Amino acid sequence: MVRWTILARALPLLFPLWLSACTGLDLDQASVPLTSPASASEYADMSPNQRREHERLVASYGGAYNDPELKALIQQVVERLVAASERPDLKYRVTVLNSPAINAFALPDGSLYVTRGLLSLANDTSELSSVLAHEMAHVIARHATIREDQVKQAVLVSRVISDVVNDPDLGALAMQKSRRTLASFSRGQELEADAIGVGIAARAGFDPYGASRFLTDMGRFGDLKSAAFSSSSSTTPDMDFLSSHPATPERISIAIANARQYANGAPQGDGERDRNAYFSAIDGMVYGDDPKEGFVRGRRFFHPKLGFTFTAPEGFSLENTSQAVLGATQTGREALRLDAVRVAPDQSLAQYLSSGWVEGVEINTVESLTVNGFTASTAIARGDQWSFRMFAIRFGSDVYRLIFAARELTPELDKQFRTAADTFRRVSSGEAETVKPLRVRVVTAGLGDNVEKMAARMQVPDRPMERFLILNGLDAAAKLKYGEKVKIISE
Repeated sequence: MVRWTILARALPLLFPLWLSACTGLDLDQASVPLTSPASASEYADMSPNQRREHERLVASYGGAYNDPELKALIQQVVERLVAASERPDLKYRVTVLNSPAINAFALPDGSLYVTRGLLSLANDTSELSSVLAHEMAHVIARHATIREDQVKQAVLVSRVISDVVNDPDLGALAMQKSRRTLASFSRGQELEADAIGVGIAARAGFDPYGASRFLTDMGRFGDLKSAAFSSSSSTTPDMDFLSSHPATPERISIAIANARQYANGAPQGDGERDRNAYFSAIDGMVYGDDPKEGFVRGRRFFHPKLGFTFTAPEGFSLENTSQAVLGATQTGREALRLDAVRVAPDQSLAQYLSSGWVEGVEINTVESLTVNGFTASTAIARGDQWSFRMFAIRFGSDVYRLIFAARELTPELDKQFRTAADTFRRVSSGEAETVKPLRVRVVTAGLGDNVEKMAARMQVPDRPMERFLILNGLDAAAKLKYGEKVKIISE
């Protein structure tokens, strides 16, 4: 469990924002995961260490997503890319992760990971090939191995600080900073992988401009997500990561320049794109949160498997991650985090809130209460810039922490937070069984269809037009053709 020794540092931990492909993983377990790990039985050829690392990665992303048709298409693309690469002797295994995040990454042993969130954003086989070739390039160029060596060195440094300097807290802080610094590839490594990847995809017969199209859509998606979670400032770990990498416009321009080398300078490539085959493979794929692992519908979070639901205050946007439910208002002045921890049964929740895992708790505000029949406790903590209304609710064998943060905790705002906490309740088995996941649905445009009509069919919490255009790689002036296939999101 993380001990928040400085309250002012707690806010970035409340709501990180995952925006970019090739991000690394911070596997520190601050809480009980809200998702279940997946079986890795098909990876029996891995060494014990590789299998453990694989299982940790898969579990941190909500498990593996199993779809035979999708897996077959990805495997075909990988085989073509391997044959066209500088190292056709290398072997790769690809795992589709059951996560809505837009992400892909590689391990030194050739294990490639891509999320279904990323797959839902791509629009043809050339865009898929650009992502996979980029990750293969990291392996070919030994970027992943270099980063692994740097992580080992960071671990050694943290141990020296902990053991020699005899300051475990300082050692842990050094390790945390090192992991965030090393969590991603360097700017130069990313650009090198971009160049190598475009070459591999082009030689394999795919349109070399697939990378620039996908990067464009990824940037648009990132802008949309940033607008929804505008409270994530440049001080957060993930914004530090983005600032250390080439800006999306720069990567796009370089990707276009790389593609022109393989398209004889033409603004469009003549390589394979095969939108129909790709759409066929992703049609029906789960989109967004998997209900089995908890999902967001507007301001409501619902977890059928764990059997509880919660509704955020007005004005909040929510995001579900494997470790917590995160929320923020558009102004960025309020935020929330819901996660689960283990608390000893003989420790009261009032004692837990006062135990020091967050400094700045006002002891006179600690009170015991019940929330829809569940034992609970609440308190206020204050820092220099933020104030926190915290709840601890005992639900089964776990304790759920509901933490609201505000720049200015007014009585009216505090009342809204307490009202929201009162929405935490158990759901019946019948109620849980009625939940259906959102899916990518491939539909065909009719004679009278246009982007407005298609966007109106999107069952998304907000900005259906923007989401429809980004999801299909279209601009605002796009005109749909009769018989054209597009993606929408619906049950």
